[in-house]
Amino acid sequence: MQKTSNPAELAAIARRMRREVIEMIAEAKSGHPGGSLSATEIVVTLFFDVLHHDPANPKWRDRDRFLLSKGHCCPILYAVMAEFEYCPKDQLHTLRKLGSIYQGHPDVRFLPALEASTGSLGEGLSLAIGMGLAARLNQSPSRTYVVLGDGEIQEGQIWEAAMFAAKYELDNVCAVLDYNGIQLDGFVKDIMDLEPIEDKWRAFGWHVIKADGHSIPSLQKAFLEAAAVKDKPSIVIAHTIKGKGVSFMENNPKFHGMAPTREEAALALQELQ
Repeated sequence: MQKTSNPAELAAIARRMRREVIEMIAEAKSGHPGGSLSATEIVVTLFFDVLHHDPANPKWRDRDRFLLSKGHCCPILYAVMAEFEYCPKDQLHTLRKLGSIYQGHPDVRFLPALEASTGSLGEGLSLAIGMGLAARLNQSPSRTYVVLGDGEIQEGQIWEAAMFAAKYELDNVCAVLDYNGIQLDGFVKDIMDLEPIEDKWRAFGWHVIKADGHSIPSLQKAFLEAAAVKDKPSIVIAHTIKGKGVSFMENNPKFHGMAPTREEAALALQELQ
């Protein structure tokens, strides 16, 4: 699979990845479609345009690192990694099945090309910061990108990690908040409101970038800005829609962690054409 910076090509890839996500979760009869669909452009833009990585050498010392901290949304990560042949495409539809390498959360024991096992919410940012600090100590140009969920950042460990990254001026770390406004139990604002979210991250010493999480040019611009920042970590606040691309899933808390029925999957795939 060739990388590309062309927004139209990236958008076409994103549509195809959304279809793969629906097919995987429908076949499994289990999974998290809403957040997988909201993060699609983020993951596609990073892997196909931004990240320095080499599928022929997955453990290249100076590769950029990617962590999906909100690991329950792994279908989109698996679909994209399979495009680069980090993992077998013909096994994607074994998602969540007994013995599958495609576990319900990313597990490095089954997929060695992963940087770490993730999905214990609140921990991914700490992992990313550790990788960023190691890269500095190794004098490596490697950057680390970590995708966070908005429900996830209600966890206290996130803010401990945020303080650490700012104190040590880790400008090679970029967090991306998939800000779709919905978590397992409902709307984020009704459970533990995050606002004013930009002010909070700035107060913790981070460079804050606001982006449209479904606009590839907006994300490309945001990642370029983050890479240019010196002496502080960056966070991209990516405003997204839960279940993006499927009308009956969009902004619908039901599809945070519920697989579509066979009929719903057929309708979703038709919409995603």
